[in-house]
Amino acid sequence: MEFNKDNFQEYIKVFLKENSKLNLISKNDETVLWEKHICDSLAIKEFFDKYRISEKLLDIGTGGGFPSIPIALAYPQTDVYALDSIRKKINAIENIKTALSVCNLYTICSRAEKLNDKFDTITSRAVAPLKVLAGYASPLLDDGGYFVAYKSLKVHEELEEARQILKKLRLNLEEIIKYELPLPDNYSRNLVIFKKY
Repeated sequence: MEFNKDNFQEYIKVFLKENSKLNLISKNDETVLWEKHICDSLAIKEFFDKYRISEKLLDIGTGGGFPSIPIALAYPQTDVYALDSIRKKINAIENIKTALSVCNLYTICSRAEKLNDKFDTITSRAVAPLKVLAGYASPLLDDGGYFVAYKSLKVHEELEEARQILKKLRLNLEEIIKYELPLPDNYSRNLVIFKKY
């Protein structure tokens, strides 16, 4: 990935200010905010480069705005919808959006089950097991759309558990893209790419 940390300095500053009020990520993680959270979010580049850049992307359970805010900043041509049911997290994202004037970022304070819109791409990071996430994502995905789950190395166990439900929800596993985070101890992650047929 060739994103430059310098381009995200203002975001890092604004995020840390919000984090001091709300604890969006742990205090320990503040020192590795770029490596562990922003770079991880920007791994979406691996998917965009290979498949297509999304026009309308929903991030389910966005929490502190990962991956929604880094994606919105890196891809101004993509409308990014950050979904979370916790109002104070959505408020924090709103504050960051305002401070940085991010005009392609939209917030939704709700649960995935209550939405009835459709998206061409859905992402989710550190929210729930695949068998649960698939149930949230599939009804909101356009036919031919992609669901991109950010997962750890235990992804194969989750896929095994989710096999039946994925079939039922018409989600086909396209591929697993493995990538490394720039952390001292080898930190491998996976983008799990599903296509709705």
